[in-house]
Amino acid sequence: MNTDNQLEKLKQLKYELTRFMMIYKFALAEMETKIDILKEEFQLLHDYSPIEHTKSRLKSPESIMNKMLRKNSELSLTEIRSSIKDIAGLRITCSFISDIYQVSAMLQKQDDLKVLAVKDYIKNPKPNGYQSLHLLIEVPVFMSDCQEHVCVEVQIRTIAMDFWASLEHKIFYKYSQAVPEHLTRELKNAADKANALDLQMERLHREIKEIKDSQEEEDSLSGLREIILNNQQFNLPANFIKLLREGDDSR
Repeated sequence: MNTDNQLEKLKQLKYELTRFMMIYKFALAEMETKIDILKEEFQLLHDYSPIEHTKSRLKSPESIMNKMLRKNSELSLTEIRSSIKDIAGLRITCSFISDIYQVSAMLQKQDDLKVLAVKDYIKNPKPNGYQSLHLLIEVPVFMSDCQEHVCVEVQIRTIAMDFWASLEHKIFYKYSQAVPEHLTRELKNAADKANALDLQMERLHREIKEIKDSQEEEDSLSGLREIILNNQQFNLPANFIKLLREGDDSR
């Protein structure tokens, strides 16, 4: 093969790999936009958001290659796409366990998203104590010449679950040997304590919300006469509210 042909082949390979990585990047951007919309909607309408923060990551070509080699799979873009479902990853951190399932339900209701798989490691924790809700979601990505359907792995967990998982990962990062049994027990014990904290905070949150809701019912009328968007306040005239109410009643 002459030099010109080799150069053309390299250019084509680079083009295909760049496009391959781009569609996963765009799929992540689509998911992040959806999460931002849900977060702002809840903040504006309920003065509370079930979403604390998000973090996304894209596997590097080197990481993808190493995973394919471990699987003894053919190293082609078609096989990579079929075999590896976590090239694009999005982690959503929530305050409470109930928030996790609420966010999951909201995502699953979106018509343009297709849920491929759900793994509930909260109801069924891993043996080491790991807890999280994992969704494999197929996201439509509109390119200039076609529509691609891209798999994104979404992990939804509480702050306590994320704290435990992040430290567990740091402790055992690149540790290739079997974990000593006493350390396994300690890690599981730490995960149980994190779970107990989650349950306690969930109960406190529920009880405080009930008290807050009963108090807000007493003085909510004044708050119903204004709308705040992007830090700009709009006052609603009493006559405007009256006309809208009469219009609804006449339907």
